[in-house]
Amino acid sequence: MSELTTVARPYAKAAFDFALEHGAIEKWHDMIAFSAAVASDEGMATFLSSAETLEKKVEVFINVCGEQLDEKGQNFVRLMAENSRLKALPAVEKLYGELRSDYEKEVTVDVTAAVKLTKKQQDNLAQTLEKRFSRKVKLNCSVDAAIVSGLYIKAGDTVIDGTVRGKLDRLAHALQS
Repeated sequence: MSELTTVARPYAKAAFDFALEHGAIEKWHDMIAFSAAVASDEGMATFLSSAETLEKKVEVFINVCGEQLDEKGQNFVRLMAENSRLKALPAVEKLYGELRSDYEKEVTVDVTAAVKLTKKQQDNLAQTLEKRFSRKVKLNCSVDAAIVSGLYIKAGDTVIDGTVRGKLDRLAHALQS
């Protein structure tokens, strides 16, 4: 995956810079996301690795994407196809999303709790995390009964383990040291 990330980085950066310059960040994100979904499809992946000509591959890929791609988006796909990089589109989407989040000063936070959080709890948590990270926070909440109580919060490289299980594990480790 790191190889695909390395390959995808300049494409994501170029697409983001172009979108930023033309005020179309969301539109480009949608086009790249759709193209990445098409490239990830098993049937399409098989077709792209077949012995078909480059022109045929590009034509079919763009036809499948249909109206989801404007002229500039089609050119972007053509460029990636000419460089045999269509399989890197999912990585381009991920990197483009990261560039967009950085630009919009937004962070996606994964929150795991023992029970489903209410809307009010989610709002309070989002406000607290926005102060901590100095960014707009988008929560992805999930439930894991094994946590017992508390929250497990992950935002990028930052992890906040406020679960009872985590506290017990840290206590056990401290007692063994």
